[in-house]
Amino acid sequence: MSVFGRRDGILHTESVGLPAVAAQFGTPCFVYSRAALETAYRDFDAALARRDHLICYAMKANSNLAVLDVFAKLGSGFDIVSGGELARALAAGADPRKIVFSGVGKSEPEIRAALTAGILCFNVESAAELARLARIADDLKVRAPVSLRVNPDVDARTHPYISTGLKENKFGVAYADALGLYRDASASPHLDVAGLDFHIGSQLTEVAPFVDALDRVLDLVDALEREGIRLRHLDIGGGLGIRYQAEQLPEIADYLHAMLARIGDRPQTLLLEPGRALVGNAGLLLTRVEYLKPGEHRSFAIVDAAMNDLMRPSLYDAWHEIVPVVQRSTPPHRYDVVGPVCETADFIGRERHLAVAEGDLLAVMSAGAYGMSMSSNYNSRPRAAEVMVDGSAVHLVRGRESPESLYADERRLPG
Repeated sequence: MSVFGRRDGILHTESVGLPAVAAQFGTPCFVYSRAALETAYRDFDAALARRDHLICYAMKANSNLAVLDVFAKLGSGFDIVSGGELARALAAGADPRKIVFSGVGKSEPEIRAALTAGILCFNVESAAELARLARIADDLKVRAPVSLRVNPDVDARTHPYISTGLKENKFGVAYADALGLYRDASASPHLDVAGLDFHIGSQLTEVAPFVDALDRVLDLVDALEREGIRLRHLDIGGGLGIRYQAEQLPEIADYLHAMLARIGDRPQTLLLEPGRALVGNAGLLLTRVEYLKPGEHRSFAIVDAAMNDLMRPSLYDAWHEIVPVVQRSTPPHRYDVVGPVCETADFIGRERHLAVAEGDLLAVMSAGAYGMSMSSNYNSRPRAAEVMVDGSAVHLVRGRESPESLYADERRLPG
């Protein structure tokens, strides 16, 4: 479903023209489509209709309360990686019994908060974490539900910074160590062995790495069964990519059907943790051209958005489509689209052919994932506003920060 289209040459989100959004809320501004969020979620849900399952949205991709609220109302669970994300999920109306807690560095206060909330499961990533969980659960007089995040050592064939399933990555427990750790967890009176989890990376564009990882993990599931350790759920993680440029992607149904075919009639509830696939193409970053700067070797379109607003191009050399909001009939010129931040790496896109003038609006597409959630206040820049479009209605779901708010908790030295 495409919710971003042109009417009379003007780019719209659902029924709302983007110039009206810019006029009301300013730029830079993240713009999300509720319809796109709901459609993406339902595509996953429908593909699993015949299997007991739980979709746990990986909220690190976009943790705005309005986004979480949309998914919670659809029945989604949530994959969290911090105490802050736990608080956000609960504030958005999430059912704690649908929350899984991932991440390699869970602190004691975070574990206590999650156990007190009554979350579904901890995805445990080390023997040390397993021991800490058992100690805290004993102190709280509860049993901690656990699932080991097993590292299957499978090459996800994605950017090395977002590959998580190789043995040299920090994530998960080594495949060779998993059986022994499950035995230890099963013997503990303070731990409740609930499931098994794996996650091999992000922005994957092929089914084969998922299937290779699943095959290794299912061997472990069967070995646990033979030892009398029966798992209630199998968590196949997330990582399915989206189309930013010309990626050839599997359909959601084809990807999941391939996984289901391997799982067969095993009785475990299926959990999955999509993030980018749910929100990435449901949002864009709206920005305005401040200056056009021609040069002998390169010409620049300097916009009011920057690397602090959208880190992915600077961090991963990631590609986002950039389009004028209002089409011009003048010939396009080649520009590097850059921001005002004082870094050479501050670019949104390189060598883009655009017909633009100073003051024009540009839309940076596919910015719903890892845009606002990775943004910062570098150069003391207030973070952007966020709005949600719902049909013909526009809702401000996060106000633009003020410069004063950035130092409100700071203190000058006395004297």
